[in-house]
This record gives sequence, structure tokens and C-alpha cells, in this order.
Amino acid sequence: MVHASSGDKRAYLGFGLGLRPTHYESILNESPAIDWFEIVSENYLVPGGKPLHYLDRIRAHYPLVMHGVSLSIGAIDPLDRDYLRQLKDLAARLEPTWISDHLCFTGAHGVNAHDLLPLPYTEEAIQHVVARVSEVQDFLGRRILLENVSSYVTYPESEMHEWDFLGEIAERADCLILLDINNIYVSGFNHEFDPREYLEAVPVERVQQFHLAGHRNHGDYIVDTHDEPVIDRVWQLYEAAVRRFGRISTMIERDDNIPPLPVLLAELDQARRIAAAVEHETAAHLMNRVSDPTPPDEQGARAARQGSPPSPLEGEGMEMRGRSPHSVPSPEGGREVGEHLRSGGDGVRGRERPEGADSRSTLRSVETKS
Repeated sequence: MVHASSGDKRAYLGFGLGLRPTHYESILNESPAIDWFEIVSENYLVPGGKPLHYLDRIRAHYPLVMHGVSLSIGAIDPLDRDYLRQLKDLAARLEPTWISDHLCFTGAHGVNAHDLLPLPYTEEAIQHVVARVSEVQDFLGRRILLENVSSYVTYPESEMHEWDFLGEIAERADCLILLDINNIYVSGFNHEFDPREYLEAVPVERVQQFHLAGHRNHGDYIVDTHDEPVIDRVWQLYEAAVRRFGRISTMIERDDNIPPLPVLLAELDQARRIAAAVEHETAAHLMNRVSDPTPPDEQGARAARQGSPPSPLEGEGMEMRGRSPHSVPSPEGGREVGEHLRSGGDGVRGRERPEGADSRSTLRSVETKS
């Protein structure tokens, strides 16, 4: 069994981008100031060809991590051993710093939905996922990262919040977390919870990587599309995440409507500036604490009197309310979004899909109940 202390020093790569074919030549010719690249693993599970040719050349100059979309760690179907063997072979070739996938299922009964479908947040689901994560980690010989997905439906069977579900799986399976900041924002809007509460509940020592991305706001719900720039409120949530988790490897995803590389580099520089400002402020605060004789409890009371920052969701036309895990919006709203996704509605272009996959989302296998 793969074991590693949760106190192990986390690898830090800096600020990266998702590697996309449209940028291959620019990367090789211009050597842009990018610290590392994340690849979609499924795009390179082939014996040779142009994708691997470019990947080998880029790997000679940049660290890589592998990010999959097909593990289906929450599915009831058996784990795909052929897929795992291909994944392990690719990892042996690329020597990625880490391997990640999503906390979800991607189909049932041998049918691939080409989407990242949420799980019910139950003890039964935790035990099921933990056993499968342990099996995958044993097979690969390393710990993996699991990413929180954006969601548009809920299950009446859920017994806890998503953040508790994610943290419990990470602790029991001894895996790490890829925390997608945009997905937290999207799900917070769709299900009416404060995304800061999510951040505060995730175990700090388990977070290895951040994702940033854009989305489409349809008024009463948001769809994670990875085809738009990161919005201001997600940047604000990223700043809060840096304050809580510290120096975490951060990358920006863009899977459709992909702009020229300099546009993405400008976004990446914004992430750098935010992280640097937080780090500088934290260092200054520590220096002040050393020179300030005020007892820590009085310092905390003074900070509380200054007030807390507004939620990143304020201003979205949504009243924030305290909710229990069982008082999330009714499944009817989930059905409405599901119908939009099934019809390939405006702005839904299949996030993080392998090249050539059907871009239409399929949620038929998710049953919601009133």
C-alpha cells in the first residue's frame, strides 16, 4: 500500500498552464515564462504520433503533471485496468510530478457520459471511493490528487456537505487534493453556499494544486466551461485560498475559445501578483506580530472588529443563507440545468475532454428525486 505522511513537504512548481496543441509551436519557439504544464492524460495514451513527439520536446524544458478525465473513481463499474496500465506507462515515460483526476463518476454500465458527474455525499460513497483510490494508488505506486468538480444537481440521499466529503476521502485514502477554485465558485452559486466556508473546511495539508478557469453565467445558474477568462470574483476567492493554504502550485485551464499564448500569460501573471501580494502581506504581518507586544487574543479581537471581507458571491443577485446539507435547492433546478446540458446548450463545450470526444454533456444517468 502507498503510504506518505500528511506532513510531508508538498512539491511546489509555481504557476503553470494546461498544455494545448494550438500552443505547441509557440512554446518551443519562444520558451515562454511558464513554470510547468498540465496535460490531459488521455490525449497522449497512444504509441507514438505527433502529440507525443511534441510532448517529449516540451518535457525537456518544463516540468509536467498528468491530469485525467477517465478514472471514474466513484463509478460502480470495476476499475478499467487497461486504462490504468496505459496511465502507468505514460507516467514512466514522462515522470510527472504528480497525477490527478476527478472526484466523480463518468458513466455507468460501460457507457461513457463524457462528463464529470457528481456523487452523493454519503458514508457509503466515501467507503466505496476510498477503497478504489487505495487500489489505484497501489497500482500506480504513488499518491494521486482528486479534484472537486462543479455540480448542477443534488441528491436527497446526501448526508454531509461536499467539502466534508472531499476532506474525509483525502484523509482516509491518504491521497491529495487538486482544489479547483472556479468549481467551488460555480457550485457555490448553483447550490447557494458561501465558497469561503468550503475553503475553510478543506484540510490544508492535503491540498497540492489549484485550478483557475472561466465559466458561463446563465443568470440563475453557472456552467463551468473553461472557455472564458477568470472573473474578478474567482480571483478574489483565489486570494482567499492563497491566504489559507499558502504557496500552492497554480495553473489556468482553457479548453475552448483558446486565445493566443500571451493572453493566457497575462492571466498567469495576475495569479502571480495575487500570490506575491498575499505572501508579502503575510510576511509583514508576522514581522508586526514579533514587534507588537499585544497578546494574540487581543489582536484577534481587534481584527474581528475591523470586519470580514464580503463573500465572492455577493453581488451575483443571490441572498446568502445558512443551509444544512439537506436544505439545498430542490432537484427541479438541477433538472433544468440537466436539460440545458443534454441539449448541448449555449456555452457547454465539454470541459477538459480528450481531443475528439463528444462535447455534449450527458446527465441522463443522474436520477434526481423531488
